[in-house]
Amino acid sequence: MPLIDSHTHFFSRPFFAALAKVSPHPGDIEHKLAALSTATGIEIPSPDLAAHLRRWLQQLDSNKIDKAVSFASLPEEVPAVLEAARTSNGRLIPFSVLDPTQPGAPERAAHLLGDGFRGLVFFPALHHYPLEGEAFAACFKEIAQSRAVALVHCGLLEIKLRDLLGLPKRVDLRYANPLSLIPAAQAHPGAAIVLPHFGGGFFREALMAGALCPNLHLDTSSSNSWLKTQPAGLDLAGVIRRSLEVFGPKRLLFGTDSGTFPRGWRRDICDLQRKLFIEAGLAPENLDLVFGGNALRLCGAN
Repeated sequence: MPLIDSHTHFFSRPFFAALAKVSPHPGDIEHKLAALSTATGIEIPSPDLAAHLRRWLQQLDSNKIDKAVSFASLPEEVPAVLEAARTSNGRLIPFSVLDPTQPGAPERAAHLLGDGFRGLVFFPALHHYPLEGEAFAACFKEIAQSRAVALVHCGLLEIKLRDLLGLPKRVDLRYANPLSLIPAAQAHPGAAIVLPHFGGGFFREALMAGALCPNLHLDTSSSNSWLKTQPAGLDLAGVIRRSLEVFGPKRLLFGTDSGTFPRGWRRDICDLQRKLFIEAGLAPENLDLVFGGNALRLCGAN
């Protein structure tokens, strides 16, 4: 079974430029990006999209990754990610961010999915909308009709690049509870919903929602620093065991949350999680599902 990373960010030049444009830091866009790179060591991608794509494909090749789900993390990045996916020979599976509160959001959802995006990414805590509300329901209906994937970021949300560029913090966790997804999941039982980062700190709530809704899935992405907010004694090994008990191996998707260079693809996350899944007693055929097969099935990727 191929190795597929179900959670990466393409983070092309348009993404960085869009953040820098609205940053309150002094200087023009280029000055802000140069300062960001100097302060953090993050390499700002070249405006040459083909060069950035080659770098990602080299990462996939050197780490023996067959495919990666790649997010357009801002609307300004949508054309770049779609073009990169189209020219990647199927190596990148494109997902796009969508804010349901924007005018024409359902039509936008239909357009993105019709253009080739295989999933849409939602940030309710950042964009301030209830998951039980009409705005999300209308967009999710389009996803269900297209047999695509809704990745809904619940729980803690830290966007370090926004913080580094001085953008205001506006995350409201009142909108980030996985239990709020139950009405949409039950209204469209054939549509796939993915909760990243094991629910991002709302782990118990994610387990409860998953127990009720068989179309809910978890991805394993990131270093899962949300564990620091949990009761003493819960570690990643325990999270994986409990997730397997409730969701089973067919509803878990491996991911890393990789995005910036020079760090590149997070081999350390992959190695640790594979080790913990094996220690949890996962059979080889089910390990293949978590690390590739489930993503292939949900995304319809060949």
